[in-house]
Amino acid sequence: MSDELKLARIVKALAAFTLSLSTPALAAESIKINDLVVAATIPEAQRDATMKAVRAFYDFWNTGDETLLQEAIAPNFIDHTLPPGRPQGPEGPAFASRRFRAAVPDLKITVEKIIVAGDYVTVHMNFTGHFTGKFGQTQGKGQAVPFIATDLIKIEKGRITDNWHIEDNLTLLQEMGVGKVDQ
Repeated sequence: MSDELKLARIVKALAAFTLSLSTPALAAESIKINDLVVAATIPEAQRDATMKAVRAFYDFWNTGDETLLQEAIAPNFIDHTLPPGRPQGPEGPAFASRRFRAAVPDLKITVEKIIVAGDYVTVHMNFTGHFTGKFGQTQGKGQAVPFIATDLIKIEKGRITDNWHIEDNLTLLQEMGVGKVDQ
C-alpha cells in the first residue's frame, strides 16, 4: 500500500471520527464538542477508549447523571487541584456536581475544544445556567451565571485517573452575588 493511500485512509478515518463526535449518539443531553484536535497519532482502540471516557465525564457534568461519572473515572481517581471541602477520589466530582446543581439546577456545558495528546486530554468548556437555588447563605435570583473552565485529564486503560482543573471562580462568584472585587 502506498504512503499516499495510507495517508488518505488516516485522514478519512479522522474525519469520520470527528464527525461522529459532533453528532451525539445519546439523544439531546449529550455535550456539544465544537473542536477536537488529536495532537499525536494514537492507536484507534486507545483513541476510542479515551474519547468514550471524555464524553462520559463531560456528559456527567452536563446532566448530573452519576452513572456517567462511574463509567468515566477510575477507582484510583485523583483531583490534583482539590478545592477545600471536596472529598478526594471518585466521590469528589459527584459531591461537587450535587452541590453546584442545588444552586444552578439548569447547568449545561459546551465543550469548546478538546486536545488529545497520548494519555493526556485538555478540555476547555463554557458553563451556563441560572442561579435559582442556594449557594452557602446566598439565595439565587434567577440570574445567569456563565463561566469558563479548563481541565487537564490523564486517561489510563479507558478511565480518567487524574484531573487538574481551573475554573473562572471570580466571575462565577460575582455573577452569583457571592463575591465582589472593589474597584
